[in-house]
Amino acid sequence: MKKIVSLLLLIALFSSCNEYQKALKSENVAVKFAMADTLYAQGKYSRAIRLFEQIAPEYRGKPQAEKLFYMYAQSYYKTKQYYLAAYQFESFTSGYPKSAKIQEASFLGAKSYAILSPVYSLDQADTYKAIEKLQAFIDRFPNSEYLAEANGLTKLLSEKIEKKIYENAKTYNTISDYKSALVAFDNFIAEYPGTKFKEDALFYKFDSAYKLGINSVPAKMEDRLNVAKVSYQNLIKFDANTKYKEQAGEMYARVEQELQKYTK
Repeated sequence: MKKIVSLLLLIALFSSCNEYQKALKSENVAVKFAMADTLYAQGKYSRAIRLFEQIAPEYRGKPQAEKLFYMYAQSYYKTKQYYLAAYQFESFTSGYPKSAKIQEASFLGAKSYAILSPVYSLDQADTYKAIEKLQAFIDRFPNSEYLAEANGLTKLLSEKIEKKIYENAKTYNTISDYKSALVAFDNFIAEYPGTKFKEDALFYKFDSAYKLGINSVPAKMEDRLNVAKVSYQNLIKFDANTKYKEQAGEMYARVEQELQKYTK
């Protein structure tokens, strides 16, 4: 009995493959569309894509086009071809603004860019684009069922941008370019006052000011130590029990000790 079932399945599979090959070679776009529709329903998105690619130009402007281009975009998304999915979803939303699928397509187009967003250390062009697309979606569909996910993705992507800028500033501290570090941390804190990296940024700004001051020539030391003193005070003002409290306290004591030399 098992052999019979296996044989029937093999025959069905062969027949299905044969029908697919016939559709690929057919000159009849309706046959291709019907096969693509069937394959899409079966979750065979890669095969469906080959047919959609063949017939998409022929269906533009026709009644079936909305369904076709929605399935086309979804097939790219389901097969994780996110650049192509984003393009097709954007094309769909511009071509069919009154579609019942408009919210879903708009969200998935933006989400495709979010998925493409790389680790923070790499170029963030896709991240910026994803934030832009997600914000446009949020503004356009403030009551959408996808709103919570869109807001969550926007938050994660924004934090990735913040981390990249914070780490860039910290790199100046690491390579002992303390002047550039101070400027970079000032810019970061001003641009992202609510960032979750603020405590770290305030500490490394103080660390940069401290090291610049302590290692300065006598003529510049007092002014630079005073900058370090203010930086320490800003850190403690932000969080009196900062995780850097012990280390920062020891550094601050050295700053005060050095400044005593300049009191008259």
